[in-house]
Amino acid sequence: MFSFSFKNRIAFYYIISTALLIGFVFLFLFHISKLSINSHINGEIEKEQQKHLKNVTLDSNQTYLIRVNQWRDREHNSVDVNPVFVEFYDNNKELIDKSPNLKDEDLSLYSEKKNNKFVDSEINGKKIRQIQTEIVDDNNVVGYMVVAMSLDDVVFIIILQNVLLITYPLILVILFFIARFFAGRSIAPISNIIETSSSITKDNLSSRIPLPVNKDELYQLSLQINQLLDRIESAVEREKQFTSDASHELRTPLAVIKGTLEVLIRKPRTKEEYDQKIAFCISEVDRLNTLVDQLLLLARFENQKKNIKNDTIHLNALILDILSRFSQKIKEKNISVLTKIEENCTLNSDYYLISIIFNNLISNALKYSNPDSILVIEAIQTKNGLKCKVTDSGIGISKEDLDKIYNSFFRSNATMHPEIKGTGIGLSIVKRLCDLLKIEIVIESIEEHGTTVILSFS
Repeated sequence: MFSFSFKNRIAFYYIISTALLIGFVFLFLFHISKLSINSHINGEIEKEQQKHLKNVTLDSNQTYLIRVNQWRDREHNSVDVNPVFVEFYDNNKELIDKSPNLKDEDLSLYSEKKNNKFVDSEINGKKIRQIQTEIVDDNNVVGYMVVAMSLDDVVFIIILQNVLLITYPLILVILFFIARFFAGRSIAPISNIIETSSSITKDNLSSRIPLPVNKDELYQLSLQINQLLDRIESAVEREKQFTSDASHELRTPLAVIKGTLEVLIRKPRTKEEYDQKIAFCISEVDRLNTLVDQLLLLARFENQKKNIKNDTIHLNALILDILSRFSQKIKEKNISVLTKIEENCTLNSDYYLISIIFNNLISNALKYSNPDSILVIEAIQTKNGLKCKVTDSGIGISKEDLDKIYNSFFRSNATMHPEIKGTGIGLSIVKRLCDLLKIEIVIESIEEHGTTVILSFS
């Protein structure tokens, strides 16, 4: 199916509106000119009619006596710019006299219905306008006078009409190409968008649309598309990094399990050796399960926004519930937990997601705390909202690593503390959930002195 390009459609719609406007203006000018000229000619004919009626006298026999000499003198002494033709008829419609400039030609005398009405006719191939008038004496029609004038001036109207008919389509064609040219320049950024979009593939996400000079709607469109491409490129890079890290993290426990089992079947072992190796493999499988659960959790957060709930959360009860799950670890490391939360402290958010945030933060705090240390959990109500702090007295985080701790699978000082097991996904999950719930998170840490995580709920 034939279709206009966007540029041609803009030009076409512009021409349609322009054609209607110009057509209206042309018709208006044509009719005004025509009415003006016709009114002028009609006025001149009426003047001639009144002037020549004064030349009519009647004798006792009720026949016409025409002052032909005066009439002819006037005809010879006047300039024929727009000649006037006059004829007189008796009551039997027989010609009595006529103006000398008619020579052998005669004006048409119509029926009484045409009396005192302007009629267009021809004489000797030339267009004229005439009016016929009854000559009345004592309420009796005793004759007729016909006055006519050449319509040479109307030729101007015909010329104007022809000029308008010729120039009208010519003007529209010229305007179409002018509109098409400027429309093409105006939508040039769209061509850039198409060209840039065509060059973007999964292996080439760095291309960007050149921003137009004028900061109009196309500038905003180009800017928004560039920002979208930035987000897509960033998401794809994170996805690639996440996939690479996840593959590595999953491969490690599988390799350990496989190596352990291969060593185990090379020769007969004692029951104690079997139990030891099987227990080790089970711990690696548990680690693998934890890792898979966390990876699935991260994947779920990508589309979690539309499913966010708004629950009333009693913070004190939530923290106590989480601490009870970690009671064994707290007992093993002899950590003193101090909570500073008001009994009726509440916040409105998604209970499940908030529980994951505090669960990961408390788990990390206990994991990296030194034995016989203190863990402080507090909630402070400020004028800007609720502020929660989780403070441990652990190994801390170096300044160089503070900007990296939200990256998936990143673990600060992992080589210096190999006894501390982990996947490096916990804080990545916390960060994503905080962004999802619009919670501000700040981490302050001093290496070998401890870490404080601050959550601000607005």
